[in-house]
Amino acid sequence: MLGKKQFSVEIAGKTLTIEVSRLAEQANAAVIAKYGETVVLATAVMGKKDAEIDYLPLKVDYEEKFYAAGKIIGSRYVRREGRSSEEAILAGRLVDRTIRPLFNDRMRREIQVVVTVLQIDDQNDPEFVGLLGVSTALLISDIPWGGPVAGVRIAQFPAGADGSAKKFVINPDNSYVNEHPPIFDAFVSGSKDRINMIELGGLDAQEKEVVAGFAEAQKTINALIEFQEKIKKEIGKPKAEVAVSEPDPELRAAVQAYLADKLEAAVYQPSKVEHHAALHKLKTEMFSHLKTTFVTPEKPFNQKAADFLFEDEVNDIVHKNVLEKEKRPDGRKLDEVRALDGEVGLFSRTHGSAIFVRGNTQALAITTLAAPGAEQLIETMETNGKRRFMLHYNFPPFSVGEVGSFRGPGRREIGHGNLARKSLERLIPEKQEFPYTIRVVSEIMSSNGSSSMATVCASSLSMMDAGVPLKKPAAGIAMGLMMAMKADGTYDINNFKVLTDIQGPEDHHGDMDLKVAGTADGVTGMQMDVKVDGLTLEILEKGFEQAKQARLHILGAITKVMDKPRATLSPFVPKIRQFMINPEKIGAVIGPGGKMINGLIEKYGLASIDIEEDGGVYVSGVDLEKVEAAVAEIKSITKEYKVGEIVEGNVIKILEFGAIVDLGGGKDGMIHVSELKAGFVKKVEDVVKLGDFVRAKIIKVEDGKIGLSLKQMEAAH
Repeated sequence: MLGKKQFSVEIAGKTLTIEVSRLAEQANAAVIAKYGETVVLATAVMGKKDAEIDYLPLKVDYEEKFYAAGKIIGSRYVRREGRSSEEAILAGRLVDRTIRPLFNDRMRREIQVVVTVLQIDDQNDPEFVGLLGVSTALLISDIPWGGPVAGVRIAQFPAGADGSAKKFVINPDNSYVNEHPPIFDAFVSGSKDRINMIELGGLDAQEKEVVAGFAEAQKTINALIEFQEKIKKEIGKPKAEVAVSEPDPELRAAVQAYLADKLEAAVYQPSKVEHHAALHKLKTEMFSHLKTTFVTPEKPFNQKAADFLFEDEVNDIVHKNVLEKEKRPDGRKLDEVRALDGEVGLFSRTHGSAIFVRGNTQALAITTLAAPGAEQLIETMETNGKRRFMLHYNFPPFSVGEVGSFRGPGRREIGHGNLARKSLERLIPEKQEFPYTIRVVSEIMSSNGSSSMATVCASSLSMMDAGVPLKKPAAGIAMGLMMAMKADGTYDINNFKVLTDIQGPEDHHGDMDLKVAGTADGVTGMQMDVKVDGLTLEILEKGFEQAKQARLHILGAITKVMDKPRATLSPFVPKIRQFMINPEKIGAVIGPGGKMINGLIEKYGLASIDIEEDGGVYVSGVDLEKVEAAVAEIKSITKEYKVGEIVEGNVIKILEFGAIVDLGGGKDGMIHVSELKAGFVKKVEDVVKLGDFVRAKIIKVEDGKIGLSLKQMEAAH
């Protein structure tokens, strides 16, 4: 009915299938992509006319559908998908960052690609399938685009106890990754023999091994490119003729003439504020000049076009001076890091605080510690679980000297926060060592290049200030790239310069943003975006090499501020005691309807009592003595009595046939009249009375009932 055409290829031992049919037939192109049991629909649509804007209007949406995982979740009263989860936003950014550089940025036609996850299994992430589906849809459509692209997940696993060597695995199953923590786990994408997007998290990965892993990933990416080219050859549509925004050549010449002897002085300023002020003044003067010398009644002044050409000239001069003279806008050497500063213990009542400054970039990080019950609950299409370490990133408008609204977090804030969290999460101590839930918030006070990497630095200091026993501190740095342009408008991959610690104009006009975070022993996080069609491994290797030197330099500055975590926690941090109980006793601690656990919290003035399925108990509160008292009572409630054990308590009830002794924790035991003493006992009261304190021996434990003996205590003496 739908006239399906299917194309298949083997990738990492599994079949990848692209299916094209009449499904979503009103889109410019639509494909179904399948890998394992994960299935996505990728659609591409282009508007019918150009928009009156001065940027490429590309929109990428990644739609999670809970039915794909067989779930009904969401608000109790609105059982449907709501705002996209952070995971969906990050997946959408991954696709966007891969495909965007391959569009002509002077197109003004609206383009939207949508990834809709229709089915998901628990072993294969949909990002790989979604990106491949989007690339294929764009490739076979009539939408002008410079693809195809593809991406794969690649992980490096450590040597095994059985003597097996380190290994790279393409698209590893999620269960294998969970059982065998990798040295690094990355998603790498790009075009044939080029990489243009990286997301990586790990623990002390070595730069050379990361590059070797990317080389392995590139082989699979190339195979996927060839696969898509075959599909295009069979069913691809001719590309539509879409106009691109081309400024008036006469206006370009007028702009160039005016700026010829003025622009360099404005661009090359010692600070961001002076740089922006000089450029704004020059641009304003240029507009006034052009309005009086260039405009005619037949040709009205186009300020947007003039603004675009002004930025073009700034871009050209920044590139030219770096490539030909190794001259940067602020006068630094290519591998030089800006001035560094830092301070901890800024506030008396927060649990940990630090500020990290690199040039004009300032990150203020605040750490909060809480009981395990404060963990973030994660319920998405892919996962159900808890997050013990949270890192949130805020970018207020004042950080760049602007007026704006506080609506966050947006896609950018979520992406930057995720990168910083990923760069630090494997340095967090295990829960058994440090049972606290940890939340770090990074407030960007001033931004001039790589506030996400400043966040990594500030967060390391803030957590150490809070007494979090980090395995080691981490730092991050952003690397840039200036690549020469050939006469035919393509990039010259053999003529480039890598820049350390990029700022303002280098970030805005540069060709790469490579962020690398790590410890003194290796890489823990990495992210890369480009504005060119992709980078060679040689360029990446050079970037990693300079990033390592910069990272070690920054780590030296961090350790001068604070070289190890504080030995004690803030007095405002809740005190936590952890211990294990028999999981079968959990019900006894909770009690019917939570009566017992809530009663304990109220009785001892606790913050919380958290109990896990394996019997782990975490008691937290401000007053340590009360926490300890609550722990003692819980241990008493859950105590497992054994025959032969000596116990003590007060007699709380006299019966005709014996006495009941309170053993604490809601438990009691009975001394039968025959076990009160040797010989005949006429009345129980002849031996013990109500309220007497006694020590007795356990002689029977059966179905929760405990039998005691005073007689055997006498015999023992």
